[in-house]
Amino acid sequence: MSPSDAVSAFSALYGGEPEGVWAAPGRVNLIGEHTDYNAGFVMPLALPHMTVAAVRRRDDGVLRVHSGDSPSGVVVLSVESLDPPPSSQLRFAPFEQGVPPSVGGDRGGWAAYPAGVLWALRKAGLSAGGADIHFESDVPTGAGLSSSAALEVSTGLALNDLYGLDLSRPRLAQLCQVAENAFVGVPSGIMDQMASACCEAGHVLYLDTRDLTQRQVPFDLAAEGLTLLVVDTRVKHALGDGEYAKRRAGCEEGARLLGVPALRDVPYTSLDDALARLTDPTIRRLVRHVVTEDHRVEEVITLLDAGRPRDIGPVLVAGHASLRDDFAVSAPELDLVVDTALASGALGARMTGGGFGGSAIVLAEVSRADRIQAAVESAFATAGHRAPRTFPATPSAGARRVA
Repeated sequence: MSPSDAVSAFSALYGGEPEGVWAAPGRVNLIGEHTDYNAGFVMPLALPHMTVAAVRRRDDGVLRVHSGDSPSGVVVLSVESLDPPPSSQLRFAPFEQGVPPSVGGDRGGWAAYPAGVLWALRKAGLSAGGADIHFESDVPTGAGLSSSAALEVSTGLALNDLYGLDLSRPRLAQLCQVAENAFVGVPSGIMDQMASACCEAGHVLYLDTRDLTQRQVPFDLAAEGLTLLVVDTRVKHALGDGEYAKRRAGCEEGARLLGVPALRDVPYTSLDDALARLTDPTIRRLVRHVVTEDHRVEEVITLLDAGRPRDIGPVLVAGHASLRDDFAVSAPELDLVVDTALASGALGARMTGGGFGGSAIVLAEVSRADRIQAAVESAFATAGHRAPRTFPATPSAGARRVA
């Protein structure tokens, strides 16, 4: 996204220049799915796709937000009136850029995300005030690539800088998660916001979501003749709207039944014993996925540290099978990408993100990438699906000021 375009649009909307322009990327997760809200391990990387925010402070208690992707026009909100609904009314509200918000009621609209960030900053006792904000974004929405986190983090970083809040990147990510959980009503973990705020170019982020310990791991697939493709199925099944929250609740119940703070605390070596203590087959499957997925993250980091990126392929495949069969969050389109890519010579593939549509990743030799992409597109056409969108996942920089 071009900062100059955002500045021009800001000036046309609000009159005058913004005080600066900030950008935050979307992310794709290499491995570690549905582990972040179980205090586990994840390995995301930032994408080159970004949300750009041109921002100027206001001193009259007004927040005005506008998105170049939304037909709803400028949304005007009172800073003092930003309040989340009672916890009993919180519900899963998927991010939809085209839906105008009713902040203080329905949380389905896009403006609830930046509004929620300002609310979370003020709730934490920080002296953030009003602002004029214009957003531009090329992060695909509904693709499981964290367009919502990019919106939150770009907002949070801009307000942090303009109001001199002196927040660390992990703390900023935590407050953006508070906005998503408590204000918007999405019970997400911390991975998306941490990836958007903290990733570095050329690396994947190895993150312990319990204490936010992180390590930047070099991830130069091109040097090995490899590429990681993102295949956006351009499908989002409505079935998934409430299922994420159900999965999280099931995981929390599994931890309670096993007497541990979180499923991260169930040792992989004792998994069979733990599963034998669970009588509910659904909870048993959820627990098995989370514990084995944490183990898969450890396998991948070991292979990357050993300079063996080709060998992570089977681990990705095993992760997809677990998400499909145990966690039950895949979709026919995602399975079709994975099955077709593997049959066409991919080293590994799996769905990524929350599931029920969205994107898959494919690890492949560069020399086979075009053939694999063509095979997936042909398979989608044969099945009568909308053509997928495919692009390479280039490990990119996290949030930053760009103008």
